[in-house]
Formats: sequence, C-alpha cells, structure tokens
Amino acid sequence: MEVASNLQTRRRLKLTFRSVIVGWVIASDLGPRLELNIWSRTLRIAYVLNTYPAPSHSFIRREIRALERRGITVYRIAMRPHGEPLADAGDREEAALTEYVLAAGIGALLGGLLSGLRHQPLGLMSALGLTLRLGWPSEAGLFRHLIYWLEAAYLTRRARILGVERLHAHFGTNATTVAMLAQEMGAPPFSLTVHGPEEFDKPGLIGLTQKLERADFVVGVSSYGWSQLSRWISPCHWSKLHVVHCGIEPERFPYFEPVPESRPLQLICIGRLAEQKGHLVLIEAMAAVARRGVEARLVLVGDGPLRSLIEQAIAKFELGETIRLAGWLDEDSVRAEIAAAHGMVLPSFAEGLPVVLMEAMVSARPVIATWIAGIPELVQPGKNGWLVPPGDPQGLAEAILDLAATSQKTLVQMGKNARTQALSRHSIDTEAGKLAQLFAQRPRPQPD
Repeated sequence: MEVASNLQTRRRLKLTFRSVIVGWVIASDLGPRLELNIWSRTLRIAYVLNTYPAPSHSFIRREIRALERRGITVYRIAMRPHGEPLADAGDREEAALTEYVLAAGIGALLGGLLSGLRHQPLGLMSALGLTLRLGWPSEAGLFRHLIYWLEAAYLTRRARILGVERLHAHFGTNATTVAMLAQEMGAPPFSLTVHGPEEFDKPGLIGLTQKLERADFVVGVSSYGWSQLSRWISPCHWSKLHVVHCGIEPERFPYFEPVPESRPLQLICIGRLAEQKGHLVLIEAMAAVARRGVEARLVLVGDGPLRSLIEQAIAKFELGETIRLAGWLDEDSVRAEIAAAHGMVLPSFAEGLPVVLMEAMVSARPVIATWIAGIPELVQPGKNGWLVPPGDPQGLAEAILDLAATSQKTLVQMGKNARTQALSRHSIDTEAGKLAQLFAQRPRPQPD
C-alpha cells in the first residue's frame, strides 16, 4: 500500500510539474510552440492557401489527409473561405478545420505586425522591401501586396505559436506570395506546388521567378509542369524542382462498373464553367454529332462565369434535350454520373493535369481530351482514350463519333487500361510519400 501511495504521489507531482511548465509557456507569445516542441516530435506543416476548400480543390484535401495518415500534422491556413455553399461533406469538414486569416480581423493582423516588431523587426522591414519590389510591376498592384504583407505577419506569428516547421502553398499566386513574405519575416521555409496554367500565363506579373528561387523546393504536377518551371529559373536551381502527381484514393474505387451496354451514348464533362475549359467548343461538337444522326447525351458537372453563355449556346443549337447542366455535385454524385457514362470528354484550352481525368480513368472510363499540358502523359490514344487538337469542334466531334462506333468489348478494355494507368501513376498515398520525403529533408540555404 505504501509503495502504491508513493507511486501515486510521484505521478501527481509529475503531472503538477508538467501543468506548471505548460501554463507558464502558454502565458507567453511563444507558449504553444514551446509546449508542442517539449511534448511532441511530430513534423508540423502549415498549408497556406488562398480560398480553401473549394469544389475544384478536392485533390488538396486528399493530399493533406494522406500526409496526416503518415503522422504529419497539417494546419490549414487560408486567406478566405469559398464564397458559395459547399456541396461535398468532405469539403465542409475541411472548412471546419481551416483557419481563415482575413476572418481574424484587422486587430489580429495588426497583432501580427506588433509580434514581428518584437521578434524579427529586421525581417519585417526586409519583407516590406520585398513587398514593394513585387507590388509595383504586378497585376495585383501595390495596395493588395501590402495586404499580403499584413497577412504574412499574421501567418508568421501563427506559425511560431503552432510550432510549424514548414510552410507549403498550392498554386504560385497570392498564397505563395504570403508564404514567401512570411519566410522573409522569420517564418519557417516555404515550398509550393505549381499546377498551371495560370502561373505559366503570367509568370512576370506574379513574381514567379523570385518565388521559385526563394522556395526550399518546388513541385510540378506533371513532367510538362516541370519543364515550364525550368524555363523561369536558372539551371543551377533545377535540383529543387520535383514532380509529384495529384492523386486519387484507390480505396474509394475498389471496384468498377464496366462501360454501360445501353444506348444512346452518354458522356460526362466535369469542370468549372470558365473560358479555359472549352465548353463552348464541346457544345458546337455535340451539334455536329447530332447533325450526323448519332444520338448522344452530355452531362456538364460544374458551375462558373460562363454558365449563361453556355445556356445560350445550348438553346442556339437546340440541344436542350441532349445536354444537362448539373452544377456542382458531391463526390458520390460525381461517381454516379461517371458510372452512368460511356466516357468522359474534356475539351480544355489550358490545364495542369486534371484530377477529374484521373477519377474517370480509375472508374474504367475511356476519355476524350485535348493534347495540351500534362494530359498526353496520362491519355494514350487507341489504348485508353482519344486526344484531339484544342479549339477544334470538328476534331472533337470526330472523336465522339469514333467512341460511339467503338464496340462494347473494346470500350470495356479501354476502360480497364485507363484504370490501370491511373492507379499506377496517381495513388495519393504514393505521391504523398514523395512529398513527405521532401518535407523531411534539411532546408536549403536561402539566397542573400
């Protein structure tokens, strides 16, 4: 009894000592960081994002969760929430886990500046100089870059409090600007994933070269993406460029339904209704298919600024009975629409490497896509799909007609080939493993 009593006393003293230490460190600005470092060795990453989550960014959610399955702690820090209701339950869960910088208010942003003056005044001023150099020639303008500077000060303080060891941004636009400025203020090293095509359309206006040179490492989502990044950075920095594909979760696709035998032909197109996705060309192609006497149906999943123009084009070609606008759908509904289709069609003018293409292929559906960016790395003509010139409605119509004329047996085999290709290249746990290795490496020295 006496031994047990002594053990209990020692445990109480140990817990009391820990409580005192934790209480003391939490009372200071560095408290939570010291507490985390004392009691845990888990690698901590902050994902720095602009608008998150969004319907078209499910690949980021999958990446984050795959990293968390590897034991890495990931904090989601976004500048602002998505402005519209989120259809998918997974996105709603992510929104609840995400910290929004601008929602913290001006007081919190100014608090970040005061913290910077206290801990890294020279870094704060150096970041201001970098802000001015980036802001004058930029598309966003100087005023917005000064807001990025405030956001970076807030991020720097939050990174210190949370014990974050690395920052990682998706897309090379304003979120990466904030991460880069935060690093200049004394935050941990930053890295970024560049998807395209936006970054490759205006590299000078977003300071892409400065970001690539200052980043600890840079990820492209395809070999094509790597090649474009290498254009905007000196060959002496090419060693920091890596390819990590966006991924799918194979366990969510444990089986597949063969391509339907029923007719008429059913096609699906998934993507934001925006200029670069080429929907208007697809509608023109569908009209050409109808004129050839082939009955084909099309479901457009997504929404965006071109919706009214797309509706007008559907009415112009009298395709109201043929084309259905489904809006944004949750993941289960998207999979159901893919399962009901004979194939997916993506008529894009510009892309990185579309995740929806991978999802259709892992569902064993052949695809029709344009031969742009990283798409030819995934779509193999004659084996798992068709590649057509971008902006060519007649070429697109011919591919649709070819799909319609292909035998059921051949379509099923093409679907199997598509699934094999997607699984071999785009398993999210495999790709997250590559990213985890990059996070675990020793940070590179930064340029003077």
